[in-house]
Amino acid sequence: EVQLVESGGGLVQPGGSLRLSCAASGFGFSNYAMSWVRQAPGKGLEWVSGINRGSISVTTYADSVRGRFTMSRDNGKNTVALQMNSLKPEDTAVYYCVRNRFVVGTQYDYRGQGTQVTVSS
Repeated sequence: EVQLVESGGGLVQPGGSLRLSCAASGFGFSNYAMSWVRQAPGKGLEWVSGINRGSISVTTYADSVRGRFTMSRDNGKNTVALQMNSLKPEDTAVYYCVRNRFVVGTQYDYRGQGTQVTVSS
């Protein structure tokens, strides 16, 4: 059974940092691209960042987070992480770890339960 379990969300002040983690199980983790997507209150899903499959990591980011967020993966531990710096109120959302169907992007076949990130003073 494929499982994706996110952790690390919380309440942070603008300009602060959070680190999200996603623990994957039930599939050959290194064989899949992974992404983070988010959903802000009253809005649709937004793709945030992605990392390719395999041992050499290539990451891509949405314009809205590039330069502030850093995604990484550890194939030995079957985890992906999202380091979020310089957080803004508009980053408030539920963040989901997803397994991409083919390549990094919006198409995915499994999603975790999500972790809430709230940026507020």
